[in-house]
Amino acid sequence: MKRNMLGRTGIEVSELSFGASPLGGVYGAFAEQRGIDAVHTALDLGVTFFDVSPYYGATLAETVLGKALHGIDRSRYVLATKVGRYGDRDFDFTAERVKRSVHESLRRLGTDHLDLVQCHDIEFGDLDQIIHETVPALRALEATGLVRAVGVTGYPLAALGHVAEKVPVDAVLSYCQYTLQDQRLATWRDRFAESGAAVINAAPLAMGALTSHGPAPWHPAPTPVLEHCAAAAALCRSRGADIARIALQFSVSTGGVASTVVGAADPQIVRRTVSWIAEAPDEELLHEVERCLAPVRDQGWASGRPDNQQPEAQS
Repeated sequence: MKRNMLGRTGIEVSELSFGASPLGGVYGAFAEQRGIDAVHTALDLGVTFFDVSPYYGATLAETVLGKALHGIDRSRYVLATKVGRYGDRDFDFTAERVKRSVHESLRRLGTDHLDLVQCHDIEFGDLDQIIHETVPALRALEATGLVRAVGVTGYPLAALGHVAEKVPVDAVLSYCQYTLQDQRLATWRDRFAESGAAVINAAPLAMGALTSHGPAPWHPAPTPVLEHCAAAAALCRSRGADIARIALQFSVSTGGVASTVVGAADPQIVRRTVSWIAEAPDEELLHEVERCLAPVRDQGWASGRPDNQQPEAQS
């Protein structure tokens, strides 16, 4: 498993990250022991970076991940969690809540420090508060040794860019925006790097849209996007291929990011994912899929507060 530096932090991460949201049942029911086995399989295959949040499954994902990592040498893995989002409509980016959240996560995860703590889905909060209160609160925790690095996550790239340019952050996590269908993150990578932030790409399978079984009913993408993704999946099936395979290979091999986060709650999925990224994509099929998705290329959806979609235009 290839490893990369997480920006300027001195932290080394695997190019593939274990996304722990499925351990919270975000994508449906799962067997806890299978989830724990998935974590152990990932470690055995060289995955060292684990990403979670108290929001996933209302703290369930952190709890299960903590069980899975219990007794494992702390030097074997890099642990990232989040603060600020605790429910579908429960956001609190105040310094007091952030500090309490970090201590709660430390207990659930069974560790004495967190390698990366990220402000979760910042577009739902007040960006000025995140700049002047939330990030400084995390930096204060960093000074105590409880936190090693600080980052932000979200969907609107302009919101992430706005915060990263106003206050130093160590990492920016973007999701669903470096995929076969949407590659807008590519235009922001250098900008984030110039601000000193490592880039983490999450959801290269577009939260299930670029899979053979398709997305969950709650998927926020516009209908035409989901229809074209389904057509691309059907095209791959007609060629005896799995769209998830080529989608993952494309994102990991061309993304130019520190790590790519892929969710899993089953060891078989972990083994398959690791084996896929060791292979080069089928270039002919890749071009066919890209042509199929061209009508909806780079189309996304609105997320968060209206004023956070293009914050620089209003500042």
